[in-house]
Amino acid sequence: MPTPPPSPPPDRTDEPTGRSAVRTLLRLWPYVRPVRVRLFTAAFVAIVASCVGLVIPLVLKWLVDGPVADRDTAGVWLGALCLLLLGVAEAVLFGVRRRLVARPLARVEADLRGRLYAHVQRLPVAFLDRWASGQLLSRGTTDLMLLRQFLAFPLTFLLVNAVTIVVGVVVMLLQDFTLGLVMLAPAVPLIAFSSVFEKRYARASRQAQDQVGDLTTVVEESVLGIRIVKGFGRHRSQARAFRELSWRLRGTELRKARLLATIWAVIVILPETAVGATLVVGAVQVADGTLSAGTLVAFLSTALALRWPVESIGFLLAMCQEAATATERYFEVLDAPTEEQQDPGGRTPAVRRSAARPSPADAGLRFEGVRFRYPDAPPGSPPVLDGVDLHIRPGESVALVGATGSGKTTLTALVPRLHEVTEGRITLDGRDITTMPREELRALVAVAFEEPTLFSASVADNVLMGGDGTAGTAELHRALDVAQAGFVHTLPEGTATRVGEQGLSLSGGQRQRLALARAVVGRPRFLILDDPLSALDVHTEAAVEAALRQVLAGTTALIVAHRPSTVLLADRVALLSRGRIAAVGTHHELLRTDAEYARLMSGRPWAGAQPDASGPGRPAKEAR
Repeated sequence: MPTPPPSPPPDRTDEPTGRSAVRTLLRLWPYVRPVRVRLFTAAFVAIVASCVGLVIPLVLKWLVDGPVADRDTAGVWLGALCLLLLGVAEAVLFGVRRRLVARPLARVEADLRGRLYAHVQRLPVAFLDRWASGQLLSRGTTDLMLLRQFLAFPLTFLLVNAVTIVVGVVVMLLQDFTLGLVMLAPAVPLIAFSSVFEKRYARASRQAQDQVGDLTTVVEESVLGIRIVKGFGRHRSQARAFRELSWRLRGTELRKARLLATIWAVIVILPETAVGATLVVGAVQVADGTLSAGTLVAFLSTALALRWPVESIGFLLAMCQEAATATERYFEVLDAPTEEQQDPGGRTPAVRRSAARPSPADAGLRFEGVRFRYPDAPPGSPPVLDGVDLHIRPGESVALVGATGSGKTTLTALVPRLHEVTEGRITLDGRDITTMPREELRALVAVAFEEPTLFSASVADNVLMGGDGTAGTAELHRALDVAQAGFVHTLPEGTATRVGEQGLSLSGGQRQRLALARAVVGRPRFLILDDPLSALDVHTEAAVEAALRQVLAGTTALIVAHRPSTVLLADRVALLSRGRIAAVGTHHELLRTDAEYARLMSGRPWAGAQPDASGPGRPAKEAR
C-alpha cells in the first residue's frame, strides 16, 4: 500500500476565510520599510518610463498631421528621431528600475527567511510535533521566493499600470471624447469579472502551495528514510504515493491555468473589440471630415499603448493572490507563540517563595506533584504523569525505570522545558524552572536522548554544541574519552570530519556515543540521560559506564534505564508506574521488595503494565 499523504498542519485551510489580499500583503511593510526609498524611486522611474511611452502617440499625431500631410521630408526625419529617442529613453528607464530593486529585495527576502528560521528555533516542541517539516520548508523557500518576485515586479507594475491607464484614458478623452467613451465601454464587465477571478484563484493558490508543502515532506522523509525504504523493498509504494501527490498538485495547477486562461481571454477580447469599434467609428469621422487622420492615429496608438497594462491585469492579480497566500502561510508560523510567550501564568506566589530563600533541603532536582497531559489529548483522558514526587539530591544520580509507555521520556523532557508541566512544579536547587530564563535553565541542564540527532557538521562542532561556547580542544577530547568515542580519530579528517545529514554515515552506537559526549562536554550541574547506552555492545557499554561514573560523581543526574547494567550506574532507583513514582530505593532493595521492578529487570512481562500513555498522534517514544 502507498504511504498516505501527509496530514495538513492544524491551522491550515484550503478555503480563504474572507481575508483581504491587501491587508495580508500590508503585513510585509515592516520588512520593506528599510528599503522603501529605493523601491519608491524604482516605481517613480517606471511611471516616468510608461508616461514617456504615452508621448509617442502625440508625436505620431504631429507627424501625420504636419510633415506627412505637408510632404516635409526634413520634418519626417525629425519625427523619426524623436520617436527613436523616446523609445531608447523608455528602455533605459525600465533597465534602471530593475537595477534599483534587485539588491534591496534580495535583502528583504534574506531578512524574512532569517526571521522565520530564528522564530522556528524558539517555538515549542509541541508545535513542531504537529507540523510536517515539508510545510515549514516550503514556507521558508518557495513562499519567500514568491514574495520576492511579487515585490520586484507585480507590486510595482500594479501601480505603474494603474497610473498608465488613468493617464492614457485622460489623453484619449482629450483627443476625442466620443472615441474615449467607446474605449471605456468594457471597463465595468472587466472589473466584475476580475473580482470573481480573484476569489477563485485565491482558493486554488492556497491549495497548490499547501500541496507543495506536502510534496516536500514526502521527498524529505523518503531521503531520510531511504534505508527503510530499500530494506523493506517499498520503493514502488513510495513512488506511487509521490506520484499521487504530484498528480493532485498537477490538477490544482491546471485549475489555476484554466482560471488564468479564462480571464486572459476576457481581458483580451473586450479591449480588442473596443479597439475595433473605435477604428470603425474613427474612420467614419475621418471620412466625414470631423476628425483628422493624425488624431485617429494618435488615439489608436494610445489605445495600443494601453493594451499591455490592461492585458497584464489577469496575471498581475494572479501573482498578487499567490503572494497574499504566501504571506498568509508565512505568518501562520511567525504568529505562533514562542516558548516564552506560552509560559504558564498564575505562578507568581511560587516564584516569590522559591526566589526568596531556597531551603537547603530543596537543593538538587525536585519534582513536586508533577502532572502532565499533552495539549492535544482528548478531554477526559488520563494524564501521562499524575502526581510525580521525586527528589534527587546534589551530586546524586537516580535511575528512572518503568514499563514502556509509563512516561519516562516525557518526564525527562519536562526538566529542560521541552514540554511544560500541567500541574505541580520542578525545581533546581530550590528555584522553580518556570521562573528561570530558558537560556540559563538549558545552560544548567544537559540532555542526551535515546535517539541521538547529529547535524551535517564536523564531529567537533556536534560535540561542542553541548558546551557554553568557550569549550576548546581539551574539553572536546575529555568528552570523547568519557563516551569512549575514540573511533573519531580513525575518521578521514579526525574530529574535523563531517558526519553527514543526521549522522547516517555512522553506526547507531557511534552516534549515541557522540550524543553522550555532547551532553557531558560542558560539565553540566544537572544531567539528563535517556537510556544513553541502548545502542552499544556489551564491551563498549562497560567501558563507557566506567568513564561515566567519574562524570556522575560531580553532577546531579537522572538516568532513564532499561537494563541492570545502566541501573547500577545510579545511587538510587525510582520506579515509574501509572504516571507516579511507585517505589524508590537501591537496585538490590527494589529487587527484593518490588515485584514489578524485579519483573522489569528480569525481562519478563508485567501484568500490571499500562498501555501506551502517549497523546493522540504522539509518537510512543515520547511516553516511555
